[in-house]
Formats: sequence, C-alpha cells, structure tokens
Amino acid sequence: MPSSEDSDRNKLVATLTSGARVLSLVGAGGKKTTMYALAKALPGRVALSSSSHMAAYDPRSIDGLVTLAPDALHLPEACDGRVVAYGGAAESPERIRGLSFGQLALLAADTSFDFVLLKADGARARWIKAPADYEPVIAPCTERVLYLLSVQVIGAPLDERIAHRPERIAAATGAALGAALTATHLATLLCSPMGALQGLGQRELLPIINMVDGAAWLGPARDVARLALARTNRFDRVVLANMKAARIVEVIARADL
Repeated sequence: MPSSEDSDRNKLVATLTSGARVLSLVGAGGKKTTMYALAKALPGRVALSSSSHMAAYDPRSIDGLVTLAPDALHLPEACDGRVVAYGGAAESPERIRGLSFGQLALLAADTSFDFVLLKADGARARWIKAPADYEPVIAPCTERVLYLLSVQVIGAPLDERIAHRPERIAAATGAALGAALTATHLATLLCSPMGALQGLGQRELLPIINMVDGAAWLGPARDVARLALARTNRFDRVVLANMKAARIVEVIARADL
C-alpha cells in the first residue's frame, strides 16, 4: 500500500503535468517552491530554467548547474544528475540570468530530459502580483502555464508588503490601494487579461491557489476558485495547494460545480 508521501507525490505530478512535458510558472506566492516540489516528485530527469532573471538556484534542490553564455547556440553536454538547472551568469552571484527563447527551445528539444520546468516572471517574494506590460516572458515551447497566487492575501491590505506591483493589481481587479483584498478580487485577477490571462495566447492555463495550509484557508480558496470558474471559460479547473508541503489540497473543477 502506498505511503501518504507517495500518494501526495503521485497526486502532485498527475494534477500539474497530466500530459504536459514543458511547463512555465508565473504569478506569485510560491513559484520556486512549486518548481522544486514538482521537480522532486517527477519521475525521470528534469531540467529547470528561466526566461527571466531570478534568484540563484537552491543547491539542495538541484543536482547540477549548467551556465550558458548569452550567445550560446547549443547546449553543452549535460552534467550528471536527475535535476539539472540551466541559466546564464548575472552581475551578482546571487542571481541567475534567464535564457533566450532559442536556448529554451534547445532545452525543450533535449530528449534526455523527461520534463522541463521554466520560471517565466519574478515577484520579489511577494504573494500576489499582476504582470507588467512586458510580462510574463513565456517561451514558445511552453505547453502549460501554472499561475500562482496565495490565498493568504485575503483580508490583507493591497500594498507592497504582500503585492508585487500593487497598482497593476488595483487596475486589473478594481481593488483600492490599501484596502483589504477579497476572494472576489483574487478571482477577478485570475480571469483578467491584465492578470493571469496576460500573454498566454492559446496556451493552457492552470491556476494554483497556494498556501492553503490549514482549514481556515480552505473555504476562502474554494470561494476564489468557484468565482473564477463562473466568470471565465479560459480554464476548467483550479488547484488548491500547500506547495511548502508539496501537497494538492483539492481540485475545483467546472464539471463539479
């Protein structure tokens, strides 16, 4: 009989990948946590990379790092290891430069990797964001986009302590700067062409409401998911998760409403 840890891992993989091999993560409230949790859970070899600048990879979560020059036209021979990160040298050793779309296409075409996970924007460790005009930077090789936000911003004032670009969130949702965010605001962001839908094209979107780490947050997360599904046909399910525990809490599907 599988352990609870095995069950959580299998559910995480099945829910977030389900046929997709190349995934891009956008939004705020746990992108890197989700990337590392999914990479650990996935079977086979996994490549990690980014189309935007990001904090240096956690050495505890990868087996090797491959650094590419900005003009590199081919991938060097991959280092040994199951989870391998790719990036470019940045001005600071604490940062990693994102790769070009051409370099990411080469990575996606590398059949030695079973999955490719890409970080496609930054959020400065905040829990909610709305993209700038030039974001997200989604590589054309992306098959599915995972959009994250934290349920724990509900009830918090819309300001820079919790939000990246709060003025953009205000414009996308109608929330007043400094006012408490509601489930309706979060649902509106998930449905907005200035929010989760920006820059997607026809790619599949899977929203993830993260930080559902206790019973007190389950009801509000369900409210966000149901409101969003009632407002758009752009996605058919919303994932409620506690990515710090690498656990899918619940999946709210349109068919179940």
